[in-house]
Amino acid sequence: MSAKKNRICGAIVFIALAVLISGCSPPGPRVLLKGKKSLEGGDYANAVAQLKIATSVLSTNALAWNYYGVALQHAGQFDDAASAYQNALKFDRDLVETHYNLGCLWLEQNKPADARTEFTAYTLRRSNTPEGWLKLGMAQLKAEDLLAAEKSFSTVLSLNPNNAEALNGLGLARVARNRPQEAAKFFAEAIKEHPDFAPARLNLAIVNEQYLHDEKAALENYRAYLAMTPQPENWEVVNARVNNLEPPVKVAMVNPPENQTLAPKPIEPEHAPTVSSHPTQPTKSQQTPQVVKVQPEPVIVGKLVETGNPPAGTKTGTLHNVNPLNWFGSSKKNYAEDGVTSLPSGNAKPVSPPPIKFQPAPPTFPRYLYLSPRKPRTGDHKAAARVFAEAHGFEQKQQWADAMASYQKAAALDPGWFEAQYNYGVLAYRQRDFGHALLADEMALAIEPDSIDTRYNFALALKTTGYATDAVNELKRIVTEKPDDVRSHLALGNLYAQQLREPALARQHYLKVLALDPRNPQVTDIQFWLSANPQ
Repeated sequence: MSAKKNRICGAIVFIALAVLISGCSPPGPRVLLKGKKSLEGGDYANAVAQLKIATSVLSTNALAWNYYGVALQHAGQFDDAASAYQNALKFDRDLVETHYNLGCLWLEQNKPADARTEFTAYTLRRSNTPEGWLKLGMAQLKAEDLLAAEKSFSTVLSLNPNNAEALNGLGLARVARNRPQEAAKFFAEAIKEHPDFAPARLNLAIVNEQYLHDEKAALENYRAYLAMTPQPENWEVVNARVNNLEPPVKVAMVNPPENQTLAPKPIEPEHAPTVSSHPTQPTKSQQTPQVVKVQPEPVIVGKLVETGNPPAGTKTGTLHNVNPLNWFGSSKKNYAEDGVTSLPSGNAKPVSPPPIKFQPAPPTFPRYLYLSPRKPRTGDHKAAARVFAEAHGFEQKQQWADAMASYQKAAALDPGWFEAQYNYGVLAYRQRDFGHALLADEMALAIEPDSIDTRYNFALALKTTGYATDAVNELKRIVTEKPDDVRSHLALGNLYAQQLREPALARQHYLKVLALDPRNPQVTDIQFWLSANPQ
């Protein structure tokens, strides 16, 4: 598969490695730094090899896994890249740049629902970054969540007015909602702001022809698209379409003198068709009629080229690279042609777009098989207490594996000891051993069913392992018993907003968080979400 067909979706975010750039770094960080340099230099094969070693040495280092995922994605090893990104998030769920990278990968693999989840996580933490909202809008558009896509593209414009990609995205959403006149205005505005933005030019031509039936305007935009530099990859197909739409040459016949016949003399029309020096070949779209519609495909150019020097005042250096927008070197972009709406067949008749599903089917989640253990009997508490003390000592020294093993042993010696089961569950969760975390939480709840902290931990473990519905049920039990539990309202708001896609319920819980804790660290993110999702 060619490199052009495997372009990486947008910018892949890299993360600073300032702490590793020391002269005498240990082997793990040293090989990680070598892999990063190979990655930045475009030597993806060597980057994959170096970073594979780095992840074997630094097996729990989220940064190493993130870089490994970037290298694999550039190398076209998409399944392995997804696994690497997921490992990075397993070790650091808050590494938002990995959410962005994984979202780009899912979008590249045509998995818009998965991409939407990752970009939502990214925008909740990077709410002032237009690129994140732009990618979220693209994912929502492909998932046919049209109103949400329009909100995301509008958010881009509020942060970066006159953004051509966002205007083009709004145009595609309006076409899908059967509002071609409004769509044409957005495409035209995108062209006004960036005349070299090929996707909007071609989309405007298609809407002019197929929806507004304005062949004159369609020809004008098709010709402008064909004249773009570099030459579009689908130049031949578009040129053939132009030739089909060109008005026929008028021929004037004059009466010849008696006994003399004159050859017909062609009269040049006012707008003579351009004669192409490129021979056209019959295309598949010309041979077989197909349904004509503007597909809601992402139209962001896959390849963004650095132009000029960074603008005055732009920060450079290691931390500068954390912002994905800064990887383009300048705010100005040169646009190519890939990712545009597919060209209609020359033989197909214009049709209206299919009905839009404004309410997509609600997401479904697996259900947790509760063990529902009985309250365990008391065991050898004295022996368990000695092991418990050892576990606490390991925890103080941050020897997490030893601490977890000791807590597990203490819980086995005295199954009815709540603190042993509880601490075992906490350490298992922190070590990403979610199976044992769920088991320990259930055992602790069997001992003390009214423990809100245990139930909250249980809900988090359920959410992390994909049991969103069961996590909601556990959190609901908490807010029923303790209506002012801020963390549970926040967790419910996030579940409804991200996984369950029920913004009305998310709003209720987010507003509750603001009322109960006006200084909560998530206040800014919540307020931004509320403004982007009005009632």
